[in-house]
Amino acid sequence: MEKTTERLFTDDAYLKSFEGEVIDVRGDEIALSRTCFYPEGGGQKGDTGRIVIDGQPVTVTDTVTDRGEPLKIWHRCDGAGGAIEPGMSAQGEIDWDRRYAHMKMHTCLHLLCSLLPSNVTGCGISEEKARLDLDMPEVTTDKAEITESLNKLIAADHPVRQYRITENIEDTIAKLVRTASVLPPVIEGGLSLVEIEGVDLQPCGGTHVSRVSEIGEVACRKIEKKSRNNRRFTIAFS
Repeated sequence: MEKTTERLFTDDAYLKSFEGEVIDVRGDEIALSRTCFYPEGGGQKGDTGRIVIDGQPVTVTDTVTDRGEPLKIWHRCDGAGGAIEPGMSAQGEIDWDRRYAHMKMHTCLHLLCSLLPSNVTGCGISEEKARLDLDMPEVTTDKAEITESLNKLIAADHPVRQYRITENIEDTIAKLVRTASVLPPVIEGGLSLVEIEGVDLQPCGGTHVSRVSEIGEVACRKIEKKSRNNRRFTIAFS
């Protein structure tokens, strides 16, 4: 039987800690019955933090989804040792400051997407900055204009809603997805949508803030030509 991890971050991106139990061990990687650690995906890095397993503290250095069993999440750990076994109790806590920065930057990329109506070819999110790569042969805007537009959207304090749909998934993906290279994950028959009210609607499984004002002031730092048809936009906290 496939072992699965309950993805607590899907329903509550602000959840910082949780309790569960070990369901699998693979070297220095531990899978739990439930977790609020976000696994790397969609340009967002995997969460880090700390797990205490039967009283033994271990440091989580990364979180990833199992390639063969996509419903299982692995926590890569330092200090796990060889004594951890399935069935042991676990209490986990994410590195919240790092995660919250990812949430703000990820949400800001959605705002940036709304300003640049081109197909997405890649993205990357870190604690201090984020990048968005677009299929855009010519750039008709500049850093100052993008900075001003982003900060106007942020100041407008639009609410952000994340929800799942279980019907018309293929039609929704065809209508909304702006990249063919990485399709959004369909988990347990559901597709996660992120809606910034009145601004943007995209399939996305990442974590986001609940209102765009939480992002704070940002700036477009670079617009780079990566290839004939590819432009990279880098944003950062001001």
